Amino acid sequence: MSSHRDVPDYANFRHHVHNPGWSAAQERIILEPYTYISTNPGKEIRSKLIAAFNLWLDVSPADLEVITKVVRMLHNASLLMDDVEDSSELRRGLPVAHTIYGIPQTINTANYVYFQAFQQLLELGKGRLGKAEDVGNGQSGRGGEKDLVEVVNEELLQLHRGQGMDLFWRDSLTCPTEKEYVDMVLGKAGGLLRLAVKLMMAKSDSKANYVPLVNLISIWFQIRDDYMNLSSTEYENNKGYCEDLTEGKFSFPIVHGIRADPSNRQILNVLQKKTTLPSLKHHVVTYLQHTTHSFTYTRSVLKSLEGQILEEIRELGGNEMLEGVVAALSLGEVEKGGVEEPV
Repeated sequence: MSSHRDVPDYANFRHHVHNPGWSAAQERIILEPYTYISTNPGKEIRSKLIAAFNLWLDVSPADLEVITKVVRMLHNASLLMDDVEDSSELRRGLPVAHTIYGIPQTINTANYVYFQAFQQLLELGKGRLGKAEDVGNGQSGRGGEKDLVEVVNEELLQLHRGQGMDLFWRDSLTCPTEKEYVDMVLGKAGGLLRLAVKLMMAKSDSKANYVPLVNLISIWFQIRDDYMNLSSTEYENNKGYCEDLTEGKFSFPIVHGIRADPSNRQILNVLQKKTTLPSLKHHVVTYLQHTTHSFTYTRSVLKSLEGQILEEIRELGGNEMLEGVVAALSLGEVEKGGVEEPV
């Protein structure tokens, strides 16, 4: 039987309808999928990159804490959505959130956290415009009138555009060109790190433009992640064996392998099946290794991009911490073990 406290006072209801009640217990309930993924973090490469860029930008600890928190929230929320859209089974070695909490609640939680991140963002400006002179185009330095919320909105639009094209290619079995792939990566995988650095640039007195370096790192990291998905034993333990093939994803080595011989539809046929059979996956990996030499090509691209990243760092004045992060993620080190998510 309900107590009086469980029943609204309908006789005076008009005095209580302005502010709906919301308890801490309710907040915990709707955040459960986000809490689940957050309590099993990756190796926080993005946070290390943010700290490294701050050697140049010298953002105050309070502002940097908010920026790091906002980006972490957006990242984990986007992972919840990605796992639903990709029908993934594992994330960081554990069952994905939507297999535990269901797809509807997981989607709602991800969207809720997006808005919570915007709420946190207001702490950077306390409702005022951020001092970001053309930061959306990569220019830094205080004194402009770029709304920080606008900066975030621009990058979230880019993220969803990139994700949208990735999903379109997968679902229509359309193999992109390498140029189209790189453009997609710049939007989808590069957005959150670029967002972090743009916000830092908005809160910094530095005049340097760090966005081109961020873009280089993002492309390098995603291609590296694609390579690891098809070749790394540790990645297999965290995400499953060649999970990109099960998802039907046009990753970098796969795009190269398909376009190396458009008349051979073996890879396309396997992608269409979204197979879980190890034998079929192994066949594709062998084909990419020995027929189209796509792994060799991918490694050469990664080596070239890594060299350009280090050159860009030097031109910006050098940054030992950032060089250390890049060295730790270098393909030679990665193949010894170590799996990260795209930055």
